Amino acid sequence: MTRSDINRETVDGFETTTDQVLAGRRLDGVRAFVTGVSAGLGVETARALVAHGAHVIGAARDLAKAERATAAVREAAKEGGGTFEIVALDLADLASVRACADALVKRADPFDLVIANAGVMAAPFGHTTNGFETQFGTNHLGHFVLVNRIAPLLRDGGRLVSLASSGHRFSDVDLDDPNFDRTPYDPWMAYGRSKTANILFAVAFDHRHKDRGIRATAVHPGGIQTELGRHIGREEIQKMVDAINADLVAEGKTPRIWKTIPQGAATSIWAGVVADADAVGGKYCENCHVSHIVAEAKISPVSEGVRPYALDLEHAKLLWAKSEAMVDERF
Repeated sequence: MTRSDINRETVDGFETTTDQVLAGRRLDGVRAFVTGVSAGLGVETARALVAHGAHVIGAARDLAKAERATAAVREAAKEGGGTFEIVALDLADLASVRACADALVKRADPFDLVIANAGVMAAPFGHTTNGFETQFGTNHLGHFVLVNRIAPLLRDGGRLVSLASSGHRFSDVDLDDPNFDRTPYDPWMAYGRSKTANILFAVAFDHRHKDRGIRATAVHPGGIQTELGRHIGREEIQKMVDAINADLVAEGKTPRIWKTIPQGAATSIWAGVVADADAVGGKYCENCHVSHIVAEAKISPVSEGVRPYALDLEHAKLLWAKSEAMVDERF
């Protein structure tokens, strides 16, 4: 498909749901680990996998909330032949991250797929338990430690899917001031940094593990009205929607922003179990296909494309080293 077809391609992929991605496909024997199964995309991702026969371990900070939220997942597992369980994980606390990873490693059950789905968005300035800026610490460093610690459990040919965002275009990572010690804090800049880090982590992880056939990819789910936006007021959301729609119209595209949750989780499922591994390894995907690189200074947050800095392997290696230093652990 050519770039001239991008608008049609975007619309087609935009509307694809998890059930459409997995239509006619069985996942018997597939073992998956999904973070953030207490709401939204994590719940739908787990539901779609177990409905087709997979065994899913879901992780959540609030276990009681996750149990309530995943009632439909358990029903889908019964009907589809899969199984589902929940484990405790607080990505903003490395003690919790390490405890979760250690428990999984002790069980020694392998995984075919890890989906790093959980995260926070546009949070007020704050710090994780370990003193990291909230969004970078939760979205990136928490997953960085977790995934690296359970990496030995990934079977040859397995995959890592790292949930990123078109919000990575807001800002590159700042390796000199990751915690905003000197930089004035802006919640969207911080979110952008963390989402760029999610992509760069996938790039570096893919490079390190592809000799075993393990591939990693980053995905943008699209705009979905979930709990992720709890820190943003309605008035601010509407202003953003109006501005994005104006940009889309100026680009000659349809002013559409919101996806349903099944549409939002579709790219994670597609990249994790459907797409060709070599096609998605080390790449950024959205709307159920590999995206293209965009270098424009100004581009609508919902237009397709990934910034070059987010896919730069040398940049990813530097972030890896910085992350190891921050968490005081080498992988």
